[in-house]
Amino acid sequence: MQSRPATPRATGRPRSATADTAILAATRQALTELGWSKLTLGDVARRAGVAKTTLYRRWAGKNELVVDAVAELFDELELPDRGSLGADIEGVVLQLAAILDRPEARNGLMAVVAEATRDDALRERVRASIVDRQKRLVLTGRSRAQRRGELPPEATPEETARKIDLIFDMVAGAVVHRTLVSAEPADEEWARDFTRVLLLGLTAAG
Repeated sequence: MQSRPATPRATGRPRSATADTAILAATRQALTELGWSKLTLGDVARRAGVAKTTLYRRWAGKNELVVDAVAELFDELELPDRGSLGADIEGVVLQLAAILDRPEARNGLMAVVAEATRDDALRERVRASIVDRQKRLVLTGRSRAQRRGELPPEATPEETARKIDLIFDMVAGAVVHRTLVSAEPADEEWARDFTRVLLLGLTAAG
């Protein structure tokens, strides 16, 4: 009778989603209260109720941890089908403005952007974890609008990529500037006016 091969044993402890959630929330809290320069992994670990080694098993250092903590907030963005391209854009603009109205998002984003001006690796992590990840919204909205006949298809993949980058930059840039730089409300009236101007450009460019 042949013996069955031994099942390989998993190495290390499985990653805990609960611990990750607590750590990222603690990071945002510490960033809001202390700022980038005073935030330490030891303080985050204490706030999250985990060992400091738990953080180092998950993140290489403070930069990675803070970017992931901020990125988690923007992962809350959704693009439900509201029936038209204009309504979809208004919806996501108002969602983004609401997130940026939260101190942990506002302070966190401004902190990582400021630090990224002096750190190329951090800038690339911000791009990958926040910017590129949220371009999914543009992909969804563009594809939906093309199926409705509101936008024409692009001629080449390169044109598609350029259009996605442009739309993302216009929407994100306008909302971030309005809320964080000008410190003005991105309310329903502003979102409606901004969307009207954006649509004029999109249909003309098509």
